Amino acid sequence: MAFGSAVPTVAVTELADGDFLLDVREDEEWQAGHAADALHLPMSEFVARYGELTEAAPQDGRVNVICRSGGRSAQVTMYLVQQGIDAVNVAGGMEAWAVSGRPVVDDQGQPGAVV
Repeated sequence: MAFGSAVPTVAVTELADGDFLLDVREDEEWQAGHAADALHLPMSEFVARYGELTEAAPQDGRVNVICRSGGRSAQVTMYLVQQGIDAVNVAGGMEAWAVSGRPVVDDQGQPGAVV
């Protein structure tokens, strides 16, 4: 992939149950509402906590990166692609996730909201 090329992107509707999801929003956004099985690594802590991703991500699977609307996740996706990881940005982020009817939960597992 050439430097400066478009960010690889996937639509929420193309994600299957069980696909690996990395949420890079900040703590307060995560606490208000997130996808139940997502791994949470805030963008502000991402480089320092990168090892957590390499431990949790499927070795042969894709990393689907999500934030609120797609901007921060696009930056993290490009970083991951540069590291040789199969990563894609989830178009529209958690806003698109919620609109498409996918479940959003808070830290207690109750229905959550995207903030």
